[in-house]
Amino acid sequence: MMDYQPTCDLTAMQARAKMYARIRQFFAERNVLEVETPILSQAGVTDVHLASVAAQRHVAGQLQTHYLQTSPEFAMKRLLASGSGPIYQICKVFRDDEHGRKHNSEFSMLEWYRPGFSLKELMFETTDLLSVCLQERFSELHPLVLSYKHAFQDRLNINPLQATLKQLKDTANRVGLNLDLGDDRLGYIDLLFSHFVEPSLGFDTPVFLTDFPPELASLAKVKQDQDGEWVAARFELYIEGLELANAYDELVDAEVLRQRFEQDNQRRADLGLSIMPVDEYLLAALPQMPATSGIALGLDRLLMVVTQQSRLDKVITFPAHLA
Repeated sequence: MMDYQPTCDLTAMQARAKMYARIRQFFAERNVLEVETPILSQAGVTDVHLASVAAQRHVAGQLQTHYLQTSPEFAMKRLLASGSGPIYQICKVFRDDEHGRKHNSEFSMLEWYRPGFSLKELMFETTDLLSVCLQERFSELHPLVLSYKHAFQDRLNINPLQATLKQLKDTANRVGLNLDLGDDRLGYIDLLFSHFVEPSLGFDTPVFLTDFPPELASLAKVKQDQDGEWVAARFELYIEGLELANAYDELVDAEVLRQRFEQDNQRRADLGLSIMPVDEYLLAALPQMPATSGIALGLDRLLMVVTQQSRLDKVITFPAHLA
């Protein structure tokens, strides 16, 4: 007989309902508007590290290929440009072929945008939200702010902002990661980060990791750090070695973003990946968007922390292979 039952128990489902209620109350008290945007879009994400799920549907009688959102970011920015003010959304997002202890190709995300907020102010608000959601686990939260560069230097004695390809390869070999990634400098940085930096973050206290390499800016602005090195104006949140959130000082220059999309698609072509259609609606809206900080937080992973589970399937009802 086929096993039809969910992989999580009733306690996890109840904990999710309580967490969502707390999140909605948190934002209601701060006058942040809950919004809803389409899950399907004619544009896809160009990031080479993300794979969109394609779907076909008829629009005005014509069969078109659209894409399930990897994030509600593009549509929410169109709302910001239209004068929505601060907004948030709880929704499903999709990333093709991501499965494992910490991944499922369909997952739940909380995303919110704060016009006029600096990244520091957004960190404070994120800490306040965590305190509400994790109140049964932690009486107080005092997150550590750590730069990407210093995290690398502490654990691997190398500056990823300045390291040459040879230095990165030598470091990977020194720590036993004997993989040949060719001339992919960012690939080596990501390999070292995922194996030796990320797993150590956020065990004593939550960690806000800041100032990423500028090549990892994605939709964030770039700036100079205190040492005069160019970095991406973004942060990620880690608790117990688990990445929970990703935040940007949002780029509002449409021409720069178009260049980034084109560079992404060129790299996709070089890697044999499909070229993704660019969101022209977003590019048209961007000049009208106010200066904004925004953040995306993985709700399934946050629920793992709330319920002290080590596997994603213990907090979701039906993983992809059982859906």
